[in-house]
Amino acid sequence: MNTLRIIFMGTPEFAVPSLEILVEHKFNVVAVITAPDKPQGRGQKITFSPVKECALKHNIPVLQPTNLKSPQFVEELKSYKANLQVVVAFRMLPEVVWSMPALGSFNLHASLLPQYRGAAPINWAIINGEKETGVTTFFLKHEIDTGSIIYQEKEVIHENDDAGTLYHRLMNKGAHLVLKTVQAIEAGNYPSQPQPAHTELKHAPKIFKETCQINWSQPAVHIHNFVRGLSPYPGAWTVLNDKPFKIFKTDTLPNQLNAEAGQFLTDNKTYLYIQTSIGCLSILELQPEGKKRMKIDEFFRGNKI
Repeated sequence: MNTLRIIFMGTPEFAVPSLEILVEHKFNVVAVITAPDKPQGRGQKITFSPVKECALKHNIPVLQPTNLKSPQFVEELKSYKANLQVVVAFRMLPEVVWSMPALGSFNLHASLLPQYRGAAPINWAIINGEKETGVTTFFLKHEIDTGSIIYQEKEVIHENDDAGTLYHRLMNKGAHLVLKTVQAIEAGNYPSQPQPAHTELKHAPKIFKETCQINWSQPAVHIHNFVRGLSPYPGAWTVLNDKPFKIFKTDTLPNQLNAEAGQFLTDNKTYLYIQTSIGCLSILELQPEGKKRMKIDEFFRGNKI
C-alpha cells in the first residue's frame, strides 16, 4: 500500500467538498494550489477563494502561483514530494506540473466523459435538454478532458432542475467519487480505461455574456432549457421595451399568442407571456437591470411593461 502525499488543486465552491472529504478521511493533503486572491465587490476588498478558506481552516499550506510554469513554483511544488495530485475545478496544467507525481494527476469533471468536455458541462447538459449527466474522474494528459477514465457515476437531470440545483448535487456526488478514486489508487487497484471514440461529441465551451441572449425565434422548449441551463448564473437575458432583463425561471405553454416571435402579452399584474417560434413562454422570475431578482407578480407591483 502506498503512503499517499496529496497535492490538491482547485478554486471555487465546487471543489471544497472534495477537499473536505479527503481531510475527513485522514488523507495526507500536504499542500493546496489555488487561484491568487483578488479584489471583489464595490469596495474591491481582497477575497480568498473558497478552496483557500477551506485549506486555512485545516492548516494546510496554500500556494497561489500566477504562472504555473515558473521555475520557482515548479521547484516549490517538488519540495512537497507529493506522489498524487487531485484536481477539481482548476485551470489547465502544464505537463511539467501534471506529470510530476509518481502516481499521476487526476481530475474530477462534471459530465460523463467523453461528452461535454470543456469549461461549462453542467450548463450545456441542461441547455441541450439532456435527461442524464454525471461525474467522471480521469488521469490528466496533454489534450484537455481526454485522459483515461477511472470512475464515472450517473446523475438524473430532473425537469425542474436548473444549473444551480444540478451543480450542488454533482458537487457532492463528485466529492464521493474523488474519495473512491483516491482510496483505489492508495490500494493500487483501480481501473484506467481510454475514453471511447464517439462520432458525435457534444462540447461544453466557456459561456460569455453575449452567448446568453435569448433567441425568441427558437421553440419554447429550447428557450426554457436555455434559461434553466444559465440559472442562477450567469443568467439568460433579453430586451423588453428597450430595457435589458435577466430571465431566471420560465414555463412552457402550448398555445400561441397570434403574434410574432419575441412579442409579448401581459396584464401587468400576474403574467407575462412571450411568443416563440413554437408555443410561448410564461416568465416566472426575472431581474431588471440594476435591481434584484423577483417573481413576476412582485415585479408588477412597482413596474409595468
